[in-house]
Amino acid sequence: MVTQPRLPCYKLGIRFGRPDMVKRFLASRRTGFYFRVLQEGEVGAGDTLELVSRDDNNITVANITQLYTREQNNPELLHQAAQLEALPESWRDYFQEQSRRQDVN
Repeated sequence: MVTQPRLPCYKLGIRFGRPDMVKRFLASRRTGFYFRVLQEGEVGAGDTLELVSRDDNNITVANITQLYTREQNNPELLHQAAQLEALPESWRDYFQEQSRRQDVN
């Protein structure tokens, strides 16, 4: 199960010798993602992945990345992300807090 985006850190800039590399990488919208293992087994090179289910709200990894990095003024998406069970609790808590701040303002 896909659980969250894989966001770059400052080390990417060091590796490529470019201080703007993290911004460039985020702008590409190809951040990657982390998986959670739901059923143990073996996966090998060349194996195919199959989409078995999708969240009812159709929230994508790209949506979460965008919401986290630059589009924080989207109350509807913030609320949906805060309810997304696949996200780790720390991410849901972050989006709940951002949603509360939107409600106050």
